[in-house]
Amino acid sequence: MFPQKETLVLFPFMAQGHIIPFLPLALKLEQEKGYSITFVNTPLNIQKLGQNLPKTSTIRLIEIPFDATEHGLPPDSDAAGTLPQHLIRHLVESSVALKPAFRNLVSNLAGGGRNPPLCIISDMFFAWSAEVAHESGIPHAIFNIGAGYGTAGWHKTCLNITHLKISNCDDELFLPGFPKNFRFQTKNLIHEIAKGPWKFGQEMFGKWKETDAMLFNTVEEFDEIGLTYFRENFPNCSVYAIGPILSKARNEEEDNATTNHKKWLDSKPEKSVLYVAFGSLNSPSETQTMELAKALEASNVNFLWVLRPPASSFTTDNYNGNKDFLPTGFEERIKTSKKGLLLKKWAPQMEILSHESIGAFLTHCGWNSIIEALSNGVPMLTWPMGAEHPFNAKFLEEEMGVSIWVANGVSIEVKHEEIVKKIELIMKDDEGNVIEEKSL
Repeated sequence: MFPQKETLVLFPFMAQGHIIPFLPLALKLEQEKGYSITFVNTPLNIQKLGQNLPKTSTIRLIEIPFDATEHGLPPDSDAAGTLPQHLIRHLVESSVALKPAFRNLVSNLAGGGRNPPLCIISDMFFAWSAEVAHESGIPHAIFNIGAGYGTAGWHKTCLNITHLKISNCDDELFLPGFPKNFRFQTKNLIHEIAKGPWKFGQEMFGKWKETDAMLFNTVEEFDEIGLTYFRENFPNCSVYAIGPILSKARNEEEDNATTNHKKWLDSKPEKSVLYVAFGSLNSPSETQTMELAKALEASNVNFLWVLRPPASSFTTDNYNGNKDFLPTGFEERIKTSKKGLLLKKWAPQMEILSHESIGAFLTHCGWNSIIEALSNGVPMLTWPMGAEHPFNAKFLEEEMGVSIWVANGVSIEVKHEEIVKKIELIMKDDEGNVIEEKSL
């Protein structure tokens, strides 16, 4: 009789941006390390995951119940992508309700101690799961989908926000725990300051001290500052850089999207296209979206824009709402000129970023997007939206020198003339000329 494989339990937060790195990690642990994987999530996400797993995979998908209506959320909203931006934080806070069901699941998997899971690897938002793991004598690790630097900045800000005194956007401040020469501007903190103290975040960070290990989707060589921060502030757990973890999974939706946009990219010169995407849960305000559209049309570069409606225009079907956030005739003009392409639902980002026509990436600074851009050698324009995103932007521009800051958040005024300057600055070739189709 063959020996039973050791089991690992993976439990990401119910959002695409969190599941994206968890799934390739699960596949890597299964295919390269030989572990048996149990992947836990809410029903909507488990249904989608079943479509993305390779046919050769034996990963076990387990649904954990979550009734969104019991927490003041719309029905069938156990996946973050079904919610408008202003409810995402509420979903995060409500996720603590998963604890009893997860405890029962772990107890059943532990089987009275006969063959318990080797380790439970949970999401950063599920710090409470460390207690559940330890109740059954199972080691616990947090897989942080972000980088050490950005997460460290967010962690320290969340814990110290009531002590930060800032009067204007140009103020500089020192965050305890960082080297003394690392100062931050208000633009790095604007979202957290506006929201005030986040009780859930402070409690979550406190519970991080109960885990046995922290895993970061980053690289030790360029993220030493952030990783050192966590090693010094969490001396009782091990901190590992395990990145880059990149998704290679494909599905029918991705294949269709590839067919729709690939010919357009193939028709463009090398490094002549600006790729614009703000992630699955983020988008600028209506006013900012209008200014961005004006800038893209006025600039001397081609662009591919994964366009999502502003938060204030959210509807179940993204484009059955108000379209006043785009200039009149914008879509028709860019279609006629062939200068721009809009993708309105989903885009195969890794495939786009690896295309030779892509010259730069305007991003919200989510770490998945950043690490995909870095892996393809694509410079970035940064427009951080919240949480650790502004710290990621600072890291890219000031520590790595691979980006230019454009704007910040959803409430800060930005003019299209300034956006144009940043776009054309990053899209210049070695001779200082803007890379545009008509000049090649």
